[in-house]
Amino acid sequence: MKIAIVKLSALGDIVHSMVALQFIKEALPDSEIDWIVEAGFAGIVEHNPHVNRVLTVNLKALKSNKAAIFSEIAKVRGYAAANYDLVIDAQGLIKSALVARLLSANCVGFDRDSIREKFAAWFYRETVAFPYDANTIDRNVAVLTQPLGLDIGPERILAKQPFLYFTPPTAELNEYFAPDQPNVILVIGSTWPSRNYPLEQYLRVIFGLEANMLICWGSQQEHWMAQWLAERSLARPLPKLSFNDLKAAIARCDLLIGNDTGPTHMAWGLNRPSITLFGPTPVSRVYQTAINKVLKSPSVVDPFKLNKLDFSINQIKADSVVELARSLLPARAKSQPG
Repeated sequence: MKIAIVKLSALGDIVHSMVALQFIKEALPDSEIDWIVEAGFAGIVEHNPHVNRVLTVNLKALKSNKAAIFSEIAKVRGYAAANYDLVIDAQGLIKSALVARLLSANCVGFDRDSIREKFAAWFYRETVAFPYDANTIDRNVAVLTQPLGLDIGPERILAKQPFLYFTPPTAELNEYFAPDQPNVILVIGSTWPSRNYPLEQYLRVIFGLEANMLICWGSQQEHWMAQWLAERSLARPLPKLSFNDLKAAIARCDLLIGNDTGPTHMAWGLNRPSITLFGPTPVSRVYQTAINKVLKSPSVVDPFKLNKLDFSINQIKADSVVELARSLLPARAKSQPG
């Protein structure tokens, strides 16, 4: 059976969808799975043994070059030559639904009451109903497995195998990771300022833990933030990492602490301990486990209308982060007094 999965972006959403691959391959070991993704995120899917081909589009470029739509359509039609038995749109946007329909008329996605861009459901031959405000991981697993006749419950997801794969990193990570103390990675940026835990609070977390503190960054603004923390502590910014090297770094850490953003969710995908800090977004975006914890600000979040001006993440106390981190770190990291 040839299956195409359309999940174009963003980083965290792709991670939360990829967990379904192991269940599909377990039930359908002879299936061939291709993944269609925005070119900028291809690295997160690459090297996965459950994916036959990672096929890229560049729909983001259409914002500045609308004429490129013709070449993108031609590219997708070329992918359709694989003659897929089933195409699943796990995104639920009009653009992803169009891609799915171009790949095959036999395409499936969320029904109109389960997605924000309701018109997207018009393109699907069959639909899957799952509440828009339900757990994000459960939603992604449902839309990818139910069309195949599979019923994957939370207990299966909680027992998952790590599913982010990588090759030996090109970045020299050995010089950053300490052999004699726990290694903690901080993810300090996100797409909204209101989702970012304040740098001053991160600084208190750094001083509160006896660990080798490493800072992950992507943009120039985040690099400045990382440097700000480094100048005031012993924390060290990691080099700018490819997705492959970012997976390798997170797989090596003892704990990741970060905002509600893609790299933070990668720790869950790699079965590494993590603390996700939530302000204006709902905790239903993640699974909480014995090693993956959350701290949420006191604000009430409406999943249907997120408030980008909700800066309540500032109210999460650094002491609470430190206390939770100590409970997750190896014993040698818990000895420093508060």
